[in-house]
Amino acid sequence: MGGFSIWHWGILLLVVVLVFGTKKLKNLGGDLGHAIKGFKDAMDEGKNEEPATPPEQLANERQQGTTVDVEAEKVDEKQP
Repeated sequence: MGGFSIWHWGILLLVVVLVFGTKKLKNLGGDLGHAIKGFKDAMDEGKNEEPATPPEQLANERQQGTTVDVEAEKVDEKQP
């Protein structure tokens, strides 16, 4: 039960092309390429942006009491 040989990959590729057709495979490849490019662009955008509030300012606000602490109440999912 070793790895796939070149013949296994060739037969698998032939079956995939016969089932899906070359046009659908070409469209799938293009869509995948656009998705990867969009993901990389979004990652680059995130690196260039400054954080909305610097951590030092958040620490100062906490000390001054300008933030509000809330407690969540667990709601029973069963209704009578």
